[in-house]
Amino acid sequence: MSFNLKAYLRRINYQGSLSCDEQTLSALTQAHTQSIAFENIDVLLGKDIVLCPNKIFKKLVYKQRGGYCFELNILFQTVLKYLGFQIMPLGARVRLGVKSRCIMPARTHLFLKVTIGDRVWLTDVGFGSYSLLTALPLKHLAQRQVFQDVRRLENMSGRWFQQAKDKGRWFDLYEFDANLVMYESDQKVANWYTQTHSDTHFTSQLSVARALPNGGRAALRNNILRIVSNGGQDQLYEIKTAKQLATILEETFNLKVGRYVWQLWKRIC
Repeated sequence: MSFNLKAYLRRINYQGSLSCDEQTLSALTQAHTQSIAFENIDVLLGKDIVLCPNKIFKKLVYKQRGGYCFELNILFQTVLKYLGFQIMPLGARVRLGVKSRCIMPARTHLFLKVTIGDRVWLTDVGFGSYSLLTALPLKHLAQRQVFQDVRRLENMSGRWFQQAKDKGRWFDLYEFDANLVMYESDQKVANWYTQTHSDTHFTSQLSVARALPNGGRAALRNNILRIVSNGGQDQLYEIKTAKQLATILEETFNLKVGRYVWQLWKRIC
């Protein structure tokens, strides 16, 4: 299955510039995050996640599925390389829920560093409800905002932290070394751990997320759907049947799960 740029652009509903510049990088980041959902359905159902770009392209583009960080960012890396961007895959230590920076989680998250001329940017379309809507400049405390989503990078003695802002407070999303490549071999090990180990929530609960075109976010945790508006208001909905689950996955998250819906419903209930 060869790469097909037109099919990808249709999948993300993108008709803008394809130049190798920051504006295009940010526009593609937003379109990807708003179109292809973060989801761990295959992991939850015990299906192997293979980090083959062709298989990922077929799953996420032609089959209209989503994926988690390795799948989403490998697909995005394939697209950006095809367009001529200079890419370096990086690994991160996820810090959501980690109280102290003295604690060092494993590097299990994949995202991308992009060099454009003499400037360096970060993009990440695979971090669930916190997937980026714009590229971030690799610059200490430089803020970027799209809708209500506010981000920055903090550098503390060579340790970089991506942070989000909520109710006036900055908090860490993940930590990374901007010069440490996450090679394919490292990605395979992290992917194996993430899809098999009981320590990771991906193996025990359904997690689906998508940025909405109106500036809001949608997130599904097992059978509880959360919709956050552009203004920050939360609404929670309980899914009570497999049919409702199928409808929400298709209409809210732009996913086609077909025959897997009954297996998924039994797994989460």
